[in-house]
Amino acid sequence: MEQAVLALEDGTVFEGFSCGAPVQRTGEVVFNTAITGYQEIFTDPSYCGQIVVLTNPQIGNYGSNGADAESGRPYIEGLVVREISSTVSNWRSDAKAEDLLARNGIPVITDIDTRRLVRLLRDRGAMRGVIGVGASNVEDLVQAARNSPSMAGLNLIARVSTKASYEWTEGIEPVSSSDKISAIGEPGLHVVAYDYGIKRNILRHLVQLGSRVTVVPSEATAEDVMALKPDGVFLSNGPGDPEPLTHQASQVRKLIGKTPIFGICLGHQILGLAFGGETYKLKFGHHGANHPVLNQSTGKVEITSQNHGFCVKPESLRDSEVAITHINLNDNTVEGMRHRSQPVFCVQYHPEAAPGPHDSHYLFQEFVSMMKENKR
Repeated sequence: MEQAVLALEDGTVFEGFSCGAPVQRTGEVVFNTAITGYQEIFTDPSYCGQIVVLTNPQIGNYGSNGADAESGRPYIEGLVVREISSTVSNWRSDAKAEDLLARNGIPVITDIDTRRLVRLLRDRGAMRGVIGVGASNVEDLVQAARNSPSMAGLNLIARVSTKASYEWTEGIEPVSSSDKISAIGEPGLHVVAYDYGIKRNILRHLVQLGSRVTVVPSEATAEDVMALKPDGVFLSNGPGDPEPLTHQASQVRKLIGKTPIFGICLGHQILGLAFGGETYKLKFGHHGANHPVLNQSTGKVEITSQNHGFCVKPESLRDSEVAITHINLNDNTVEGMRHRSQPVFCVQYHPEAAPGPHDSHYLFQEFVSMMKENKR
């Protein structure tokens, strides 16, 4: 394996080996604490613009397969791991994890002290970084990291959103013949989903509601959406800073009161802006499958999967028609909101999470109930 270097904007350098594409890539360096689900992380469009550090010490031991991809290709800028497994042990695998990334031009650096790196990011915050492969000048790499764009103020949804509307018909597929998976909704509901970087498992869950699903580009207007006669509108996850998305927020604002709306992640933040709120950047973000969230209406705690670097400011919503419904128990950030008089709600975390956890699946049923009630 060729030598590789990860250089951060603060001048910190980590040396390791390359086992992905032999290219140089820059991005915001973030860490994810999930134990499994690395392929879903690779292919989640919300990671566009980011180099991902995985805290699990060994990655790749179950390979990768097309059925579990969250999009048509990996979107991470680069991958940083302690060890890539030399053995793939899963009957569903059709490729090695590092080969999937290499084919898509994404560098992987291994043999890194990820514990030290994650502690650094936790203490100093997410930083811009660059992965260089082969004979690289370290000073030039550090300067490349400093010259790369900051995630704050960065609009990335144009890089990940569909350019044309399409129908999605695939539901949740059983892993084995003994699995029984049935629709939880009823036929006849039509969901129009805004694609800000939508994950396929969200679309699968919407189909599992019994719904017909139409996916529209991020630039679609409220008039475009209402012309499709939706029973409900879904606002998807996506990458980058929500603050520059003034067009998207203005179109969502027009839809409030006209149709039920359910938002996840970036969709939650866009709704916050549409409500008249503000957003801010977190120090190192929430990236993992183990974040505890309190549902304030039930008093129950949900273990959730999360992937975001920005949050809605709760104080910016104090005089609005919005109730905060969910709170993160790690740092008290806003994890869910609901309009007090209109059928509109959203969460910052991922109820569709694959491979899990699945504590929050009930939110999809709430969306169904909201759409059915609105049709009466």
